[in-house]
Amino acid sequence: QVRLVESGGGLVPAGGSLRLSCAASKLDFGSFAMAWFRQAPGKEREFVASISWNAENTYYADSVKGRFTIFRDNAKNMVDLQMNKLKPDDSAIYYCTAGGASWHRVASEYTYWGQGTQVTVSS
Repeated sequence: QVRLVESGGGLVPAGGSLRLSCAASKLDFGSFAMAWFRQAPGKEREFVASISWNAENTYYADSVKGRFTIFRDNAKNMVDLQMNKLKPDDSAIYYCTAGGASWHRVASEYTYWGQGTQVTVSS
């Protein structure tokens, strides 16, 4: 079965950086758009960034545009999220997902999900 495994989360001070990684298996990775969502306590899961299967198109939530960058390596079946200038509001569990179109921004439009990695930004 499809498996998505996130890594790279942690505790970082405001203004700092983190790079999240997602390793995919049992997935025809090069054929799927990939995305990152996040969910803070008491809030709905929200779109962060997505990338098309060939990396030609990327999409970002307005709240992270200019600070976060999504990358993919189809040879390694991995998608990364570089997060710079982190803010306390970025604190959440970050999820890697696949199965939707690259322009989809709603969680229900995606099929496969990882278990998530915690990101905490201290003020």
